Amino acid sequence: MINIFNIQTEEEFQQKCLETFRYQYHNNEVYKKFVDYLNINPDEIQEVEKIPFLPIEMFKNHKLLDKNKNADLFFQSSGTTHINLSKHWIADEKLYQESIEKSFEQFIGKPEDYVFLGLLPSYLEKQNSSLIYMVDFLMKKSGKPENGYFLYNHQDLFELLKKLSNDNKKVILFGVSFALLDFLDFCQPNLVEGSFQLTNDFTIIETGGMKGRKQEMTKDELLAIFHKGFGTDKIYSEYSMTELLSQAYSLGQNIYESPNWMRILIRNTEDPFSYVEAGRNGAINIIDLANRHSCSFIATQDLGKILTDFEIPHFIQRESEMMSNQFQVLGRIDHSDIRGCSLLVS
Repeated sequence: MINIFNIQTEEEFQQKCLETFRYQYHNNEVYKKFVDYLNINPDEIQEVEKIPFLPIEMFKNHKLLDKNKNADLFFQSSGTTHINLSKHWIADEKLYQESIEKSFEQFIGKPEDYVFLGLLPSYLEKQNSSLIYMVDFLMKKSGKPENGYFLYNHQDLFELLKKLSNDNKKVILFGVSFALLDFLDFCQPNLVEGSFQLTNDFTIIETGGMKGRKQEMTKDELLAIFHKGFGTDKIYSEYSMTELLSQAYSLGQNIYESPNWMRILIRNTEDPFSYVEAGRNGAINIIDLANRHSCSFIATQDLGKILTDFEIPHFIQRESEMMSNQFQVLGRIDHSDIRGCSLLVS
């Protein structure tokens, strides 16, 4: 059996997707009922594009779990209410940890090289956050004594960043969008006066989410504010959600790339069983092969597009035997629920 983290070619990815689909059809009762309801014979599925994608809303009302597994750990979505939140049951915690580490290493670097700080007040204040679990895990891998979280104590965070900058430490600040804007407002007088200068070893990874706390703006507008305000080009973004065990990262220009075991497909908003070509907007379907024991094929309520070769900046292109999977997230489908981890409308 192919290890998902060793996938190197498109053929291996396609083969693993089909194997995963058949496994989940036979071992996940909710997914099986969904496929059967569509009157689809799983033995006839020979192409990834023909695999049925489960509506993400199913995580709100059903326990999507491999019938051969038990799970005590679950992640819960961070909606604005406590009613009807999604739950993702985790049968293999080590699989999630490996996905976190390998995604981070592929796009950012080794966790051991960084001090990790978290400005994630809305997530720290709730239980069972997959985002907090991810940052916790990276902090543990890092092992740096300066690692830590901050709620609204901006002065403490500011003083620590000054010290770490003076000590030439490599720092990553994970932050929810509204909290980063608040922190920037706090820092602005010192940054403008030149009494504090961030170094090139300072990286911000924003995780989206205004949650009604600030005026909505496009992702490009938000990133421009962070670039100018913090004075660093290293303003990155992370795209994931409660229902996923993998992360895509954007290292510039609001363009995301997923690891080799994760894939974005763009479905036609008028026909959920067909796909649009690269460069056209549609609804995002996600393949996450790390979701071995829940569901790897999820139809989200996010809007996006796969970029054409012409649209991909040269600096983020990489040689690979995998199909190109750079994409943008463009907002939410009208009338869909506001999600805690949803990205801003672009």
